[in-house]
Amino acid sequence: MTIISVAAPSCREASRPLSPGRVRLFAVASGLSVANVYYAQPLLDALARDFHLDTGLVGGVVSATQLGCALALLLLVPLGDQLERRRLMMAQSLALVVALAVVALADSAAVLLGGMLAVGLLGTAMTQGLIAYAASAAAPGEQGRVVGAAQGGVFVGLLLARVFAGAVGDLAGWRGVYGCAAILMLPLALPLWRGLPPLAPTAARLGYPQLIASMLTLLRRERVLQVRGLLALLMFAAFNVFWSALVLPLSAPPFALSHTAIGAFGLVGAIGALVATRAGHWADRGYAQRTSAVALVLLSLAWLPLALMEWSLWALVLGIVLLDMGGQALHVTNQSLIVRIDPAAQGRLIGLYMLFYAVGSGLGAFATTLAYAQAGWPGVCLLGVAISLAALVTWAATRRSTPAGPTRRP
Repeated sequence: MTIISVAAPSCREASRPLSPGRVRLFAVASGLSVANVYYAQPLLDALARDFHLDTGLVGGVVSATQLGCALALLLLVPLGDQLERRRLMMAQSLALVVALAVVALADSAAVLLGGMLAVGLLGTAMTQGLIAYAASAAAPGEQGRVVGAAQGGVFVGLLLARVFAGAVGDLAGWRGVYGCAAILMLPLALPLWRGLPPLAPTAARLGYPQLIASMLTLLRRERVLQVRGLLALLMFAAFNVFWSALVLPLSAPPFALSHTAIGAFGLVGAIGALVATRAGHWADRGYAQRTSAVALVLLSLAWLPLALMEWSLWALVLGIVLLDMGGQALHVTNQSLIVRIDPAAQGRLIGLYMLFYAVGSGLGAFATTLAYAQAGWPGVCLLGVAISLAALVTWAATRRSTPAGPTRRP
């Protein structure tokens, strides 16, 4: 297999700086899409009660969603290189509405898990498809900034998802959360169709089997993709170790907080969204390795105040700020480097990179519920810091053999 992609030079050569309105549309649509994947996290205790799942197994709800994420990254996100992106985004947004309705009406654990898998599949396909779309539409030299802005929207959507799920869950139950989510997604298709720039497919002559098979060649060939993917796996595992377990101690005595209060803790990490935008700008200027080092140090240090949560909720707040700042800065830096590898294969590159993310998130969500069941919150924090330090060591061991930014092959 020698063909990786069929380039469409006209797409890249015709690129002009994106208008602020289009950048905002990418950010808003990405945020709304990704939120659907994370609504379950503050609702795990309610889902466990309604479907009679014990603490060790309720992480399977998040894992089902992450399995859908992995399938989307492998099978759906690459379609952005082959099909007209606007039509693809509109179709996926309507299908996501149906998936959310299935979850809202689920009457058994099997239906719930199937619906969660579909939500993960379609929510992830839209979110990462939009990131790749933004990178393709951006002019040369502004990809990091545009990807950072879109990823900032993703992060805000992720944070607000927890707040939204907590507040609506307290008022209308977890079914109300998914019903409202379906209503919010329904009107998104038209703005996507009318507001996003038209781009010709870059791999239209490849058949679907060839398109998917070419991803393996990209993964084998690209050192930057391999290293940044491994860092993403470890970073998102650490991220989900924290966020998937947080609801368990905070909803129990002595805290006994409501879903609204628990979800509101996500807001304190909003500074990470601002850092995410700047991280893309720094990558455009050639500072990707320095940004990665600082981000991983912050990710590791965050677990010290997080471990003190049982003594002070202010320590929890500080830990969330550090965790989100480090994690999102690293994520945007990774994506800014990945999309530069081959402009004709950005959908596949984003799909491959985020496949590492999905595996890490699923493993983190499952491992943290087991750690909490066995060793409580201290066990969760020990698991999180071990994974974060592993990511820092991985970066240090590979930084000299990995270019600061990928170079375009002739």
